[in-house]
Amino acid sequence: MPHRPYPPLLEQFLASEAKGGILLFAAALLVFFLANTPWGAGYFALQQVPVGFRVGAFALEKPLLLWVNDLLMALFFLLVGLELKRELLSGELREPRRAGLAVAAALGGMAVPASLYLLLNPAPPEARGWGVPMATDIAFALGVLALLPRVPLGLKLFLTALAIVDDLGAVLVIALFYTEGLQGGYLAGAGLVLALALGLNRLGVRWLWPYLLLGLPLWYLVLQSGVHATLAGVLLALAIPLRRARPFQGATQAEEAEALEGELEALEEAVKEAQSPLHRLEHTLHPWVAYGVLPVFAFFNAGVDLNGLALGPVALGVALGLLVGKPLGVGLLAWLALRLGLGVLPEGVGFRALLGVGFLAGIGFTMALFIAGLAFSGELLDQAKVGVLSASLLAGLLGFLLVRAALDSPSP
Repeated sequence: MPHRPYPPLLEQFLASEAKGGILLFAAALLVFFLANTPWGAGYFALQQVPVGFRVGAFALEKPLLLWVNDLLMALFFLLVGLELKRELLSGELREPRRAGLAVAAALGGMAVPASLYLLLNPAPPEARGWGVPMATDIAFALGVLALLPRVPLGLKLFLTALAIVDDLGAVLVIALFYTEGLQGGYLAGAGLVLALALGLNRLGVRWLWPYLLLGLPLWYLVLQSGVHATLAGVLLALAIPLRRARPFQGATQAEEAEALEGELEALEEAVKEAQSPLHRLEHTLHPWVAYGVLPVFAFFNAGVDLNGLALGPVALGVALGLLVGKPLGVGLLAWLALRLGLGVLPEGVGFRALLGVGFLAGIGFTMALFIAGLAFSGELLDQAKVGVLSASLLAGLLGFLLVRAALDSPSP
């Protein structure tokens, strides 16, 4: 397969993810210490401040914490959905040989941590946390990888693809296993709004504003339906067009895909009008999510008061799932995919570096904290948070050391 140069915007995406991960870590560290100082009571009171609005008979009021988790995080899930769609239709996950290794590694990195958690917590209510150690925090993981010099771009792309498949798994887990009390009327209304958005796509509408306007009622209807409101972001992403506004004259479908990956991305300003609505929205959203939404989420969700907290099997299960289950699952399934010929190693990357990335995949953080908030409340939630934070820190450190050692030594 001929080598294709990676577009500069892809490298910009990876760089901004890395910087966002550093900011995310700083916000989490700040609030973790804040929650265990005399100002901790004020911090936890801030989470519960009621915020809402009323228009006639219509009223919507929620604690500030839920506005962050339900509304702001819907933008994060919209970005996740855009990345998933792009990767599946025109990116690294489009070609089976390129995608095989990352998909296999991601599946192992989801199944083994969940199984390990359930071995330690087989009965409810603790068993509800099996989804917590499944997902990888792409920003945090790329942030750690960015601290290393001379990291091959192929290794960054492998981690990115692995994390994106992880995100898809997390979305499915949330939709299927952390949804309760469905309201049929609201669910039908959400389906109708989504159908309208998909219809605009089919009609060839390339303006973004009609889709974004439909996103508001879609978010509200999903919120009221019993499905977690953030999934509205993923649903809306399905409707955002990936096709170009104007195809290249005389180009075949394969040639146009090549041009979309190379020419459009490499010459962003020169061909801005030719970019798809999905690309435009993704590049617009990304800095807002990386530098705004995720640090705010970390600030409101990473705080845990350690005073009087008795750590139990939930904290242990989450920590072992991320710190042991993730690298074990990623390594085993990646090795199996290579042996069976289902995938190929990225250019310039040895298997030892992949094992180091397996530990970086154990940085769960954003999605892990999010699922923990759906699975638990009270002391069990605090235990899950401690497991996520401690395991993510150790996994990041071990992954950093292992990848550095692998890159500093010649591949066998």
